[in-house]
Amino acid sequence: MKIIVNEVLPDHEECAGSLKNVIDALYVINGKWKLAVILCLVQSSKRFNEIQQEVTGISPKVLAKELKDLELNDFITRKVYPTTPVSIIYEATVYSRTLKNVIAELSAWGEQHREKVKQSMRKQS
Repeated sequence: MKIIVNEVLPDHEECAGSLKNVIDALYVINGKWKLAVILCLVQSSKRFNEIQQEVTGISPKVLAKELKDLELNDFITRKVYPTTPVSIIYEATVYSRTLKNVIAELSAWGEQHREKVKQSMRKQS
């Protein structure tokens, strides 16, 4: 894990601004499933059942709510095709791709955290 030494700490105003930005971001991508659904759809457009199969553990009710929220915030689009039965396809928007660096950083941090947990469990054994 990278440890930062001798870095100047931000002042109160910078901290307050950063905190506000983080809270705004977390408000939009909050919860356990939103980033997973976005990642699923960035790979390719999918139907509801395909998303549910790929995002293991999400219930249909929760997936429906997350898809509505993501559509409302312009992370995904929902296209309805007048077939019999009706086909609905979900796809990631260009805006959702702005999360690429955030997801990459979270992935890297998650990997480091997993290793840290493994190490602490080895010490306890």
